[in-house]
Amino acid sequence: MSARTLMVMGTSSNVGKSILVTALCRILAQQGLRVAPFKAQNIALNSGVTPEGHEIARSTIVQAEAAGLKPHVDMNPVLIKPETDRGSQLVLAGRPQGRIDAGNWTRMRSVLRTHITTAFDRLCLDYDLILLEGAGSPAEINLKKDDFVNMGMARYAGAPVLLVGDINQGGVFAALVGTMVLLEPVERALVKGFVINKFRGAPELLGDGLAMLRERAFDTPTLGVIPFLPDIGVAAEDSVTLDERRPSLMAGTRPAVDIAVIRFPHLSNFDDFDPLIAEPDVGVRFVDQARDLGTPSAVILPGTKLTLHDLAWLRQAGLADRILRLAALRIPVVGVCGGYQMLGQSLRDPDGVEAPAGAQARGLNLLPLDTSFARIKRTVKVEATLAATVGPFVALEGTPVEGYEIHMGYSRHVEPRHSPFCLIGNRPDGAVAAEGTVWGTYLHGIFDNDSLRHSWLYSLGWRGGGHLFDRQLAYDRLAQHVRTHLDLDALQQIIAAG
Repeated sequence: MSARTLMVMGTSSNVGKSILVTALCRILAQQGLRVAPFKAQNIALNSGVTPEGHEIARSTIVQAEAAGLKPHVDMNPVLIKPETDRGSQLVLAGRPQGRIDAGNWTRMRSVLRTHITTAFDRLCLDYDLILLEGAGSPAEINLKKDDFVNMGMARYAGAPVLLVGDINQGGVFAALVGTMVLLEPVERALVKGFVINKFRGAPELLGDGLAMLRERAFDTPTLGVIPFLPDIGVAAEDSVTLDERRPSLMAGTRPAVDIAVIRFPHLSNFDDFDPLIAEPDVGVRFVDQARDLGTPSAVILPGTKLTLHDLAWLRQAGLADRILRLAALRIPVVGVCGGYQMLGQSLRDPDGVEAPAGAQARGLNLLPLDTSFARIKRTVKVEATLAATVGPFVALEGTPVEGYEIHMGYSRHVEPRHSPFCLIGNRPDGAVAAEGTVWGTYLHGIFDNDSLRHSWLYSLGWRGGGHLFDRQLAYDRLAQHVRTHLDLDALQQIIAAG
């Protein structure tokens, strides 16, 4: 192994590990280093597709992009996509490999460990520095014996560790000190510094807290206090981060365009809507209760890991009826991937892909299509051309668009009364209803396409000038934010001594 290493761990999930690694990828790449991200095992529903068609976590994909790289499956060899409280889909080396649960976890451990270390060793041959990311907390004492994601991975890689705590959750000093106490001495020695994340308020409010923290935490220094940065525009690992957006979305004056995105229990790929959030005078709300839906400018049904389950939830929550009433009033309704499937007439799961074999359900009947689930998962990056001859995209017919597909179903149009949304080669994808207000597609990332996004927003009454959405600018903004508040000289010394 030739590359140097640095690992970022957290006191818990959702402390900002993924975002910090993204920032460090950008900062260190800007310094001329060939740096690559690595997360041994990711538990997330937010996934994307590499150029080779492998499925990995979206958070790892954006880290690679921030480093100026094309994402590769070796950067995230194990992806676990939760389905129930006890079971998940296992994606190994970018391909689905059935389900994993408490019953087969013990048997799978050695297989996963081999895939992880082999992928890591390959990366080390090609880069100057590997930025590793932990998962959850390294102090889960019931899991440490078989750990190969946190301290087990750090020890294998010989990586010095930054430990991140989220002050926004409260109790950050207790979390950092408590984590250090629960680590074994050999693990504790790997932790070279703390980062306090998502700080709100004046720095002087910390008082002597950092000095007291160092005294109680085995003389470990704090390398930075990173202020909270709203609307980062960078894909996070888990939809729990949407909770941080709630206050700003519900407060203040109503924007010119108010878009309600349904927050399914198994919501996936919620960063599809970052380009909409970034537009001026456009509000995006993630809604999971009927009373909060109101009368928005448009409703979006996003992707979901369990379409049939979340369709049933949509009805039980009273949201399905509300959406149908809005559609009858010609309020635009859009479906992406699983949400697109829900807009059809029927959904069937003959082989038990995501529900008991033979399960079926009525769709919302807003688009003329039937969907069947299949065991083969389609994971591919897509270049297409818009084909819609009605609705807000008629003037854009023939315009190139890009996106990616991740789904285990296929949809068949049952009536000619529709326009395809786009053409992928000669294959139609998606549908636009005859009146043009209801449309859907399998393509994630569709709103990254500037002309399409602006055309749709204008059809909703938006009068903004629009801008070109560039995730690279979001990476630059994030990197500058972290660079300002992190002791990079101390960080460089830690890496060099690693």
